[in-house]
Amino acid sequence: MLHINIILHEPEIPQNTGNIARTCAATGASLHLIRPLGFEIDNAKLKRAGLDYWDKLDIRYYDGIEDFYQKNPDAKVYYFTTKARHTYSDVEYPNEAWIMFGKETKGLPEELLYNNPDTCVRIPMRDKLRSLNLSNAVAIATYEILRQYNFEGLREDGELTCYSWDNNEKDTFK
Repeated sequence: MLHINIILHEPEIPQNTGNIARTCAATGASLHLIRPLGFEIDNAKLKRAGLDYWDKLDIRYYDGIEDFYQKNPDAKVYYFTTKARHTYSDVEYPNEAWIMFGKETKGLPEELLYNNPDTCVRIPMRDKLRSLNLSNAVAIATYEILRQYNFEGLREDGELTCYSWDNNEKDTFK
């Protein structure tokens, strides 16, 4: 069974983390936050961005990157960075997927990237741009993994509710 672990290394912007938390809730991914954080978890902007999904999250906290690796010794982590040679969509992710993203202003530490070149991946984009928004990058990566597993565990159908303007009746189409 597929399980995605989204790791944020020292995130700085509460709205991004809130948006990522919402992505985790919608997809069943676990959220791992590595301190220090650039905000308090009770920050109103963080809560607002995550809406009312906080009780639907599997969220874990770590006191630094060493604490993360100590508590997850078997995790094969894919590091998302603009400095990678490999493209994220060329990877066949394991069913226990671990994906790490760095802080908004600096990305992941260079030493971490240097020591893990085979699992560093990038999302292609145009030249002369620094990076994508963190929450957008996380969503792209998460949905690529889900796509590879045929969106296992997710609802793929939707309903369209139409109103008749003539007689104010409602029909649901599936």
